[in-house]
Amino acid sequence: MFATKDWLKASWYAGRGMLRPVTGGSSASDIHIHQQETPVMVPIRSLGPSYRERITQHLLQLEPADRYLRFGYAANDEQIRRYAEQLNFERDDIFGIYNRRLELIAMAHLAFSDNPDHKPCAEFGVSVLKQARGRGFGARLFERAVMHARNEGVNMVFIHALSENTAMLKIARNAGATVHRDGSESEAYLQIPPASLDTRMTEMVEQQFAEVDYQLKKQAKQFWDFLANVQEVRSGVQHARHQSAE
Repeated sequence: MFATKDWLKASWYAGRGMLRPVTGGSSASDIHIHQQETPVMVPIRSLGPSYRERITQHLLQLEPADRYLRFGYAANDEQIRRYAEQLNFERDDIFGIYNRRLELIAMAHLAFSDNPDHKPCAEFGVSVLKQARGRGFGARLFERAVMHARNEGVNMVFIHALSENTAMLKIARNAGATVHRDGSESEAYLQIPPASLDTRMTEMVEQQFAEVDYQLKKQAKQFWDFLANVQEVRSGVQHARHQSAE
């Protein structure tokens, strides 16, 4: 069993890690992604099967060029819907970032290998809507996915991307990944260390933070939707009164 002081120490470092801006140096062992102008705190929430439709809508909002980079081909709407329908939530993990209107603006797919010879491996894919670019969301999602992979016993995360997807390959390189280019396609491999008490506590804290953030955004949206409905009814009543007075 862990001593109480070990839990407190791990919890402290977990919280401190969430509050730090990602601006310092990095190493492969620590999995520190450095991005300019990255938000200090980014609530990243795990997504289950009930969010399949939101995931579909997020991917459908990607522009043609972004679809091409995300999937490696010019995916049409039907192909995207088929991809979303085939997501295996029991095997894989999906992470998302919401804005204050509860729109899914960034999403990551961590796919675990089902090959017995490659069990400790996982593949990472990410998509960020155009209006949410430049905030380091892709790097934060990668950092979150790698931490979860460590806690699940994975020792290698890899990324298969088009060589022209420089943003994705930059995230991988910044994390210490080895990138191999083969013409129009590239493979990035990142060796990760085993899980630790710190990584487990950090994930617990981040999950709780993301859940609280989501519930607050949900309540705020419900409140503003209610006010909008009240205003709509009020405007309708005023219009009816004006009509009857004429």
